[in-house]
Amino acid sequence: MVTQFHQNHILNFLTSFAETPSIPLDMQLRHYLKQNKAIGSKERKIVGDTIYELVRWVGLIDANLSEPFTWDKRLETFLNTPKAQLSRKTALEPHQKVSFPKEFYDTLLPHLGASATNEFCLNSNLPAPITVRVNLLKITREALFKLLAPLFSISLCKESKTGILFHRKINFFELPEFKQGFFEIQDEASQLVAEYVEAKPGDEVLDYCAGSGGKSLSIATKMNGKGQLFLHDIRKKPLEQAKLRFKRAGIQNIQMLIDLPSSLKKRMNWLLLDVPCTGSGTWRRNPDQKWKFSKAVLERITLDQRNIFESALPYLHPKGKIVYATCSVLPEENEEQIAYFMEKYNLISTKPFFKSYPKPDEKDGFFAAVLEKSPEL
Repeated sequence: MVTQFHQNHILNFLTSFAETPSIPLDMQLRHYLKQNKAIGSKERKIVGDTIYELVRWVGLIDANLSEPFTWDKRLETFLNTPKAQLSRKTALEPHQKVSFPKEFYDTLLPHLGASATNEFCLNSNLPAPITVRVNLLKITREALFKLLAPLFSISLCKESKTGILFHRKINFFELPEFKQGFFEIQDEASQLVAEYVEAKPGDEVLDYCAGSGGKSLSIATKMNGKGQLFLHDIRKKPLEQAKLRFKRAGIQNIQMLIDLPSSLKKRMNWLLLDVPCTGSGTWRRNPDQKWKFSKAVLERITLDQRNIFESALPYLHPKGKIVYATCSVLPEENEEQIAYFMEKYNLISTKPFFKSYPKPDEKDGFFAAVLEKSPEL
């Protein structure tokens, strides 16, 4: 039950959140809860869950309100009116019924059709599943499952052979199994995308947009400490986080690089380009991001993706392979980009595309393709 105590904190947070929209919701919420340590763990969950639900459904809520829109009015409507009743309002546009921005809805509609577009939007308004990837360098999935099953409600992932699904949110960072490097938090679709990099011991692999190294951690388990895994990112902080994660996982054959030396050119057996994208496949985790979507943003991002691809390509060995990946469901960032890369750089696709869409208690939306240079080169 959302009490007045919860409502006060929810409104305090949302007021400050509206003032700094460039900072992601999850980061701002973590900071707010850290600054308000008097909020107990149960209250934190109620406050956090309500904020996320409100941000997910604010489009539908606003369609039932008159301007000016305020968080007070939105919260009152959210708490006192069932969503089913809100969606029955006459003259609602299709995008309003599923609480999504019109520009995104209209962008996805020609590709999926009305039924699948509505399904995607509604699934993206559900809470995201909590999945971990077992570190096979330290423990088997079966052994970790036996350790955790008596303590938590868990099940094995349907497709990833290293994935375990948690049915309730817990504090992973306090678990001894986490501290020992037995697992990392990673969505099942992200795990399956990492499998597209079929690195073997002795290979040289470059994760060109590595971030904090989530997919590289998975790739490294196939290399058995042999060969070299290079993590590149233009941001120093994510690479520092990656260093800590690799240390916990017991992986040493890595190098963290902000600047890539020319000596690495034409050497990579595998080149992973997990490029920046709209993140549309993961918006149930970051519902604030969908409200920032625009066609102009999409055009800028697709141009950035092409520039990144061109910058990374010189590091590929003549017989190496590229894995291009996004956490987006938009063809403009996926299939259309692959067609562009194949034509411009004389590349061929060597494996069926990986594509997933958000489903209840299942994977996020991801895309991956494997490319290599055409044989006649």
